[in-house]
Amino acid sequence: MRALEQFEDRTLLIVDDDEPFLARLARAMEARGFSIVTAGSVREGVAAAKSNPPAFAVLDLRLSDGSGLDIVSAIQERRRGSRIVMLTGYGNIATAVAAVKAGALDYLAKPTDADAVEAALLSSGEGLPPPPENPMSADRVRWEHIQRVYEQCDRNVSETARRLNMHRRTLQRILSKRAPREAPPDEF
Repeated sequence: MRALEQFEDRTLLIVDDDEPFLARLARAMEARGFSIVTAGSVREGVAAAKSNPPAFAVLDLRLSDGSGLDIVSAIQERRRGSRIVMLTGYGNIATAVAAVKAGALDYLAKPTDADAVEAALLSSGEGLPPPPENPMSADRVRWEHIQRVYEQCDRNVSETARRLNMHRRTLQRILSKRAPREAPPDEF
């Protein structure tokens, strides 16, 4: 059923500073046969990578104390064949290229699920992966991006509007609304 059986060492390091997400992903990946080690910061991730280099790793790109790319290099120094997937809510081409150049196998945008993470970790690298079953709508992706930038600007509306190159009142209207609903698959 799964390609995990071909790998003898199933150690998986998951590093993310979003504790609920980290706990959910760890449980889901453990249920899929991985031996899990978790960390919530770059410092903890580097220490875990140095003490017991994992066969697999799922790393958040932006952590509260730095970049997940620092953990990639720590893993690659000690275990060249590690299969590393970067996760980020800040998806753009430049960071994807940097992650792959640093040694990551793949790059997934948050939010993601354990099925997508497992598929990326175990992929053979041949061809494109299948499209997601229920991708986020464009409206939802836009809303998520705006929320993320707003949080990064310490909830400062003026600074967020300046960085997003939008009018402050437009941003205030967007922030006052709820997240766009995801359309059920049969509505497409």
